[in-house]
Amino acid sequence: MPAALALALPAAANSTEDEAQRVDEIAAFLCALSGKALVCPAHSRFAKGRLFNPLNFGQAFRQQKAPMQHATPEEITADHAFMEKMIAIRHDIHTHPETAFEEVRTSALVAEFLEGLGMEVHRGLGKTGVVGTLKGKRPGQKVIALRADMDALHITEDTGVPYTSQVAGKMHACGHDGHTTMLLGAAEKLAANPDFAGTVRFIFQPAEEGGGGANEMIKDGLFDLFPTDAIYGVHNGPMDPLGQMTTRVGPYTSASDDWEIVFEGTGGHGASPEKATDPTVAAGQFMANLGNVVSRHVALTDWAVVSIGHVSGGERESANIIPAKVLVAGTARSYRPEVRDTLQREITRLAEGCAMACGVEAHVDYERGYPPLVNTAEEVAVTGRAHAASLGAEMADTKAPAIGASEDFAYFLEKIPGAYVSIGNGDGPDAAFVHTPKFDFNDKLIPIGVAYWMNIVAEELGGA
Repeated sequence: MPAALALALPAAANSTEDEAQRVDEIAAFLCALSGKALVCPAHSRFAKGRLFNPLNFGQAFRQQKAPMQHATPEEITADHAFMEKMIAIRHDIHTHPETAFEEVRTSALVAEFLEGLGMEVHRGLGKTGVVGTLKGKRPGQKVIALRADMDALHITEDTGVPYTSQVAGKMHACGHDGHTTMLLGAAEKLAANPDFAGTVRFIFQPAEEGGGGANEMIKDGLFDLFPTDAIYGVHNGPMDPLGQMTTRVGPYTSASDDWEIVFEGTGGHGASPEKATDPTVAAGQFMANLGNVVSRHVALTDWAVVSIGHVSGGERESANIIPAKVLVAGTARSYRPEVRDTLQREITRLAEGCAMACGVEAHVDYERGYPPLVNTAEEVAVTGRAHAASLGAEMADTKAPAIGASEDFAYFLEKIPGAYVSIGNGDGPDAAFVHTPKFDFNDKLIPIGVAYWMNIVAEELGGA
C-alpha cells in the first residue's frame, strides 16, 4: 500500500470558499478512513498541494469552525429595542409579585415568552416551574441548564418606584424579577442565533424563598425528564459593586436550620418561686451557654454560627407570674454535613441538660432547611472565564469567601455538577439590602446578566 494517496477532485483555481471547504471535508474523511496521508489539490485551503497527514488532521479540521462569539454588556445595551423590552418585562413582574408556589401569572409570562421563541416548553414542574429547551445548530451531546428563581416575598414595598408592587404585603425584595428577566433575555438572544453544539435548558424555578422549589422540581422528575450534565445559577449581589462577580469552589452558601425549644415547668407566683418549677431559669442558662456549642464543639477550621432570634414567655400584664412555658427559637448555619450534625446534637443536649438541672422539661424541635450549596471546580472555572469575557478578569472573583445566606439551588448541586455565583447589583447611595422594603433590582444589571448567561453557553457548548 502506498504511504500517501493522491486526491483528485475537479476544481478550478478560482474555487469558491464553500467549494474549497467541501474539498477539505472530503479529504479529511478519506484521510481518517484510510489512515494514509493524502496529497490534496492545490485549491485546498489547508493543503495547497502538500501532504494531508491524519496525525494533524484534527487540528486543521477544527479550525474550519470558529467558536461561538462571547457577548459583552455593551453589545446588549446597544440593542435599544431589546433593552426596552427587557426592562418592561422586569417592571411588569415587579408590579405583580407572587410568592412561593403562587407564581401563576409569572410562570405563564415565562412560558409564553419561551414558546414565542420556538422552544419546547414544559409547564407545571414543581407546581409552577417552567423548563424551556433550546438545541444548538451545531452537533453536540452535552446538555447544560441555566436557572432563575421567580418568587417574591411577604414584605410591604417602600421603594417609591413607578412600577411598585400592586399586591398588598408582597414585593420582589430579593431581585427574582431581575433574575427571571436576565434569563429570558439570554433565551431570546441565544434562540435568535443558537451557534453552539449541544442543548441548553432554561429552568425557571418557583419558591426559592423558603419553599424549597428546587427540591420540588427534582421530586417532580426534573432531571429524569430533562437529563442535564451541569447547571448554573445567578443571584444579584446586594450592595456589591455593579457587575462584580463572586463565587468559590466548594461550600458557597450555608445550610440553614431552624430550631425552637419549649422549656416547660409548672409556673407559679413570683413571690413563691420555691413552690414552682421555673422554666425561665432553664431558658436563661441555655441562652447564656449557647455560644459554647460552636466555640467548644466546632473546629477552628470549620465555619458555623448559632443565633437566637425569638424569646417569649408569660404575659406582660402579669409580670409577677412565673410562666409555665418559655419559648426560645433561632437559626443554625454550617457548611459541612458533619458540622450540621454536631450543631443539632449539641443544641439538643444543652437544652435537655439545662432543663434537667432546673427540674423542668425541654421540648426540642430542630428542623433542617436548605443544605449547604457546594460548587464544583470545573464549573466554577467556567463561570470565571464567562464573566471575564464580559467585564474583565478583575470583575470575576472565583476565590471569594463563603457567605452565610442559604439557597435552595443547593438541591440541584446535590444531583449534578454546577456553580452558583453572585453578581453585584450596585453599591450607590440608594443601594439597599435584600429582604428589605427599600430593595429594588438594578436594571443596569440586566445586560450584564444576559451577557454572562450567553458566555456560559459559549464556554460550555460554543467551542469549535
